[in-house]
Amino acid sequence: MKILNTAQIREADRHTIAKEPITSIALMERAALACMNWIVERYDPTQAFSLLCGTGNNGGDGLALYRLLTQKKYNCVLYEFELGSGSSKDYAENRKRIQDEKIIKLTCPALTNIPKNHIIIDALLGTGLNRTAGGNLKEMIEKLNALPHQIISIDVPSGLFTEFNSENPAEGIVQAHHTLSFQCPKLAFLLPEMGNKVGEFHLLDIGLYPPFLEEVATPFHYLTAKKAKELYRPSKKFDHKGTHGHLLLIAGSKGKMGAAFLAAKAALRAGSGKLSVLTPQCGVDILQNSLPEAMIEANSGKYFISGYYDYNYMTVSLGPGMGITPETEGFLNSFFEKSKAQMIIDADAINVLAMHKKWMDVLPKNSILTPHPKEFERLIGPWKTDQQKLERLTHFAQKHEFICILKGAHTAIALPDGTVWFNSTGNPGMATAGSGDVLTGIVGGLLARGYSPESAAILGVYAHGKAADDQTKTLAPPFLLASDLIEGLNTVWRDLEKNDL
Repeated sequence: MKILNTAQIREADRHTIAKEPITSIALMERAALACMNWIVERYDPTQAFSLLCGTGNNGGDGLALYRLLTQKKYNCVLYEFELGSGSSKDYAENRKRIQDEKIIKLTCPALTNIPKNHIIIDALLGTGLNRTAGGNLKEMIEKLNALPHQIISIDVPSGLFTEFNSENPAEGIVQAHHTLSFQCPKLAFLLPEMGNKVGEFHLLDIGLYPPFLEEVATPFHYLTAKKAKELYRPSKKFDHKGTHGHLLLIAGSKGKMGAAFLAAKAALRAGSGKLSVLTPQCGVDILQNSLPEAMIEANSGKYFISGYYDYNYMTVSLGPGMGITPETEGFLNSFFEKSKAQMIIDADAINVLAMHKKWMDVLPKNSILTPHPKEFERLIGPWKTDQQKLERLTHFAQKHEFICILKGAHTAIALPDGTVWFNSTGNPGMATAGSGDVLTGIVGGLLARGYSPESAAILGVYAHGKAADDQTKTLAPPFLLASDLIEGLNTVWRDLEKNDL
């Protein structure tokens, strides 16, 4: 799914109006109907709503939604906040359709008098915002955020820029609990700067002109189940362990063998036909006893991986629990000099790479790096804003022709062609030790199985997050373990094999 900027969203509206054809007021009605359906599915008519409408097109959506909800016998109260630019044409038309209904002027005192049992629907501002909220509007938003009510924002939380918000003060942005966004997510929803302002966002299809959406160019994409299903390849009848590939995992050190175990088991659960683990001598018995399905390549190092790399594996994952001792650093130097394998580089291997940036010049094209933000900062230096971080991520992947998986909420996958995929799966329960090791194993298993580096990265990230989502149906997110993610993979693969996504 493509992520469009404000100008592209307007152009999509224009194309829909011109090509479908449909009037702008009818398209607004379609958007309001989608919001109404979402609300009706979740709340019965005993729930009351207060709708806060600005006098632009976002407010027009709110007016239409008010009319549709009242027709469904919901108790709704309508408030109007006059924007300095005056009323839009479609807002004025929708206001006429309400006829003689009482509209309350929205003021700070009126806001504080909203009954406590009402859900507030925010339709003050939309995607056309080009400056920060100020004056009475900012004061109104601050008062709104201080209320105990649940807030549902239409399209975007009022005051939020659709892309970058580094210069946009948080107090001038509505704090939504839910955001009903039309057609596609906005980039700002997926970035940590102000992404928490949207609460949980829900994408409502309002039938924007499909040919335009197919042809419009954007570097940003949203990774959904549909894309994952397109990439997923079920096993065939005559497959065997040889056709499912052989992965070498280089991992572990004294006290950190758990990281090696998690990555190894995840690789097997991702379908790698055979798995060998290169680990120091202190880890051999641990892995042989805990994971009998894995083969062991015992390294010469007793407590840390050391010596020289002298193998010829075609697919290698490395980094989990390795440590950054001088002995391991020397081993990695020999590995990067010799190996031409497809590789996934994670954790301590990234930290060592950051200390020797020239080594990146000899890495194979389409090598997959999986840093968390601090590890990525060690690679490219600090950034001040989400925009700068995203620009550096894109440049890094293009310059080195790497695939860079920047882990976090809505993990970003930067590809060598300049595109970035933001993940739709995952939850805060994944913020636990070992979660990244599991991802390294999953991506490595898929890569060994024969997926392209791009497909392995995208499908692996999706499956990693989806496994966590499935597990939190029965486990509370704060208490999720990395090993739970591995156990959740079976459901992910089963769901991708179904034909009803």
